[in-house]
Amino acid sequence: MTLLKYTTLVTGAVAIPLAGLAFVWNEDPHGLRSAAYGAGVAAVNALGAYATVLWAQRRRTNVFLGAILGGMAARIVLVLAAVIVGLGTLDLRRVPLVIALLGYFVLFLALEVKTLPRTVPSEAQVR
Repeated sequence: MTLLKYTTLVTGAVAIPLAGLAFVWNEDPHGLRSAAYGAGVAAVNALGAYATVLWAQRRRTNVFLGAILGGMAARIVLVLAAVIVGLGTLDLRRVPLVIALLGYFVLFLALEVKTLPRTVPSEAQVR
């Protein structure tokens, strides 16, 4: 799957439920904004992970491992920084932010596990 298709899928997976939630949860816009922020952080994290794998999969093993492990460490730091900014500076609500962040993280992890085996090149393609 290309990065553009994956981005479209991730964006739809975030936008459609949040749009539905906006109709149901319209009396608490602050909570909805917190959930949207958490979903957005999870989506950016998922796109970063997928882009890193797509870039690294045709590289040598040591480059692949360095990109995956380094990218994972960098994304962990960035997600933590985004949560600190969201809770501290933006004064978002903790529970909706964390539920959306973790819920979408698990969803995108399952999506990544489902789609990545289809994008990995065969040994003949690498040569």
